[in-house]
Amino acid sequence: MISGAPASGKGTQCELIVRKFGLVHISTGDLLRAEVSSGTEIGNKAKEFMNAGRLVPDEVVTAMVTARLSREDAKENGWLLDGYPRSFNQARSLQSLKIIPDVYIVLDVPDEILIDRCIGRRLDPVTGKIYHLKSFPPETEEMKARLITRPDDTEEKVKSRLEIYKQNADTISTTYSHIMKKIDGNHPKEVVFEVIDSILSQVQKDKETKMKLGKSNQSTSVQDNWRGIPTKLNNIPHSRDIRKYFYEDVLQATQRAINDGRTRLKVEINIPELNPEMDVYRIGTLMELVRSLALSFADDGKHVKVCVQGSMGEGALAGMPLQLAGTRKILEFMDWGEYEAMGTFINIGSIGGKEVDEQDDLFILVAPQNAVGNCIIDDLRAMTDAAGDRPVILINPRLKDLPASSGIMQTMGRDKRLEYASSFENCYFFRLLYYAGTQYPIMGALRMSYPYRYELYKRVDDPSGKEKYVILSTFPEKPSTDEVNDAFEGKPRGFLSGIF
Repeated sequence: MISGAPASGKGTQCELIVRKFGLVHISTGDLLRAEVSSGTEIGNKAKEFMNAGRLVPDEVVTAMVTARLSREDAKENGWLLDGYPRSFNQARSLQSLKIIPDVYIVLDVPDEILIDRCIGRRLDPVTGKIYHLKSFPPETEEMKARLITRPDDTEEKVKSRLEIYKQNADTISTTYSHIMKKIDGNHPKEVVFEVIDSILSQVQKDKETKMKLGKSNQSTSVQDNWRGIPTKLNNIPHSRDIRKYFYEDVLQATQRAINDGRTRLKVEINIPELNPEMDVYRIGTLMELVRSLALSFADDGKHVKVCVQGSMGEGALAGMPLQLAGTRKILEFMDWGEYEAMGTFINIGSIGGKEVDEQDDLFILVAPQNAVGNCIIDDLRAMTDAAGDRPVILINPRLKDLPASSGIMQTMGRDKRLEYASSFENCYFFRLLYYAGTQYPIMGALRMSYPYRYELYKRVDDPSGKEKYVILSTFPEKPSTDEVNDAFEGKPRGFLSGIF
């Protein structure tokens, strides 16, 4: 995919890319006009909206793009999607259809340069060719005399188009951040293409390497979601890049779920770095994930309440501390950015019904864990009841049985916890797989990112000694231990940890 503001040079770079790599160039504008002129079913639908002076709906445009990508030339030669998607919903639609690019190229050019490029453009009404008075003047005075300014190339309209482009680009950047390549477009076209050529040549080389390793086409297509997966996940501390991978992966999945109207969500990540039961360092890393989520929603104008577990309810056990009670102080001392989000769009509270305020738009509950009996369940239930249809997100909940509880209390408490936990759906799930009874070496991983299926990966070590992850299977629901074992071909049952 390639994206760029008006006059960023995107059209020129598309021509050079197609010439060098033989990709099928798909421009939604050209595609729309072709479908309409051909009188196809999709084209006729689009024409109805165009004749009424309305924007063609996303689902119609996405259907056209999908149909074009399914043709043999695009499958055999690869494709270059130009200027689409332009919104978060469009990007989400493509992802739900498993249309995932190898790389997302963004041409970055300063506004003042873009404005100068646009207002200096002229159209030859005879040939349809575009010129620029400074950088690409017409060949003769006769041609220059007949040039006209396009209606959209006035300074006022150019600024408006740039603002719209920026807004749209920001909304989809999170979807493709893990494969985004931002390129300085304020250079001669040959220089810009050298950078693009280098990027695409590396992508091509990586694909050839995968084929040599004997990976199936199906594995490769689904593994595109996994490009850039962090390795050495047992190492502590993790690099900033590894943590950023998970923060962005969780954020994208959570945003997609909320945009689909889901309100009771659960994020579960089981890696040493984000296990709050391990030590204070891990708790701090978990707080960093929570901060990233909260700031993202606050940037969209939402009032976010971040809730941590404090004392044990309000009954006879009130005041008894829990392991995560100190996380409130950690959150209060964290850096919440230069825009003073804390105390305005983001507030910190405890888990409980009384913490729900009218102004709150969304609630993030940090690692709620069970205590003696089931009193925390009561607090959680009271909070979700008070929240109504506002989203509530559980981050790494630990609602499990305690060794100290026993008898009828344990049975009733467990049933109540399971009933409550089942009311939340996973929008993100990541768990490492080990040999039974160990935490090393990593044998694979299980990942789910809403709205996609659970993906089971196997770790392989390539000849260079680096670890990689190859997809083995996908599941519509979270697989059982037996299903995981069966997917590891030739491995006896009980090979992996009983992790579910």
